[in-house]
Amino acid sequence: MDEPRFAQPIPNVTVAVGRDANLPCVVEHLGGYKVAWIHIDRQMILTIHRHVISRIPRYSITYADNTWLLHVNQAHQDDRGYYMCQVNTNPMISQVGYLQVVVPPNILDIESTPSSVAVRENQNINMTCRADGFPTPKIIWRREDGEEIAVEKKKKGTHGILVYDGDVLPLTKVSRNEMGAYLCIATNGVPPSVSKRIILDVECKYSLHRQYIVVYMCVCVSLCVCVCVFDKQKS
Repeated sequence: MDEPRFAQPIPNVTVAVGRDANLPCVVEHLGGYKVAWIHIDRQMILTIHRHVISRIPRYSITYADNTWLLHVNQAHQDDRGYYMCQVNTNPMISQVGYLQVVVPPNILDIESTPSSVAVRENQNINMTCRADGFPTPKIIWRREDGEEIAVEKKKKGTHGILVYDGDVLPLTKVSRNEMGAYLCIATNGVPPSVSKRIILDVECKYSLHRQYIVVYMCVCVSLCVCVCVFDKQKS
């Protein structure tokens, strides 16, 4: 009688968080032996033969055509990791597949610059855009009007670029030409990409020079004139 053997390897499966995933384990000549599924990262037995052992209701098992199919419904990030399919032969045989659970990017407003921010002319400002997701998102910055972003590099002066990479956009000695809408865009290969619009307002800086002010003071004096009239006839 032939001993049980795996007819094909368990494929590595990638699924977006919240979606369903299936991991197949194809065993030939199983006979009276039993198949079990184990989540190695959790050190948790999920199923033995047709019975679900785990208390997590999102796991289930089906069997057809020598294939033991482990179902992971509405995958969570905790479901990410290595899964082992094993047969209770002596010695035991097993094989392993990997379930990757990816998460689209999400901008963290509480850790990012507000949607509207102001800075005095010729001052510096750092605009921040944080995002989570899996894999770790990449952050880029653009100006909404398509103009270049003025970036200062050491020993090279200031130059303009259309796209800036990084979660912190440093702007130095800001001019009024740099006011407007900036877009931070987060991507990690998992759709959809997300963006945040930040309005930068540059407040004009006026210089007041010391001046000498001459004040002319006018004094009005009222002059009373007394006119005496003499009557010659009485004199």
